[in-house]
Order: sequence, then structure tokens, then C-alpha cells
Amino acid sequence: MAHCMNMTVIAEGVQNEQELAFLCEHECDEIQGNFFSKALPKDDFEALLKSGKRWEL
Repeated sequence: MAHCMNMTVIAEGVQNEQELAFLCEHECDEIQGNFFSKALPKDDFEALLKSGKRWEL
């Protein structure tokens, strides 16, 4: 329904590969959660951003 309204679908709190697979199969646009990275302290987060590391689905 969100896509029909030109909205972006964002899933938060993804914990495992099964959840990720389900969301990918259902065309979720953005995905975040501990499956990709636990919460990070500020300095570690800045270092991650500067590294340019990306997940490709």
C-alpha cells in the first residue's frame, strides 16, 4: 500500500537472515537493525561512515 502512495517502506529492528529475506521478497526499500550492526558509540559510528562500508542486498 505504501508503494501505491509513493512512500518509502523502511523496516527497523531486523535481527536475522529470515527477517531480511522476507523483507527483500516483499520489496522493502530500506532495512536496518542488529543484523547489520549493533548500536555503536559515536566515535565508532563516525569511523564506520568514513570507511564507506555498505551492505548490498
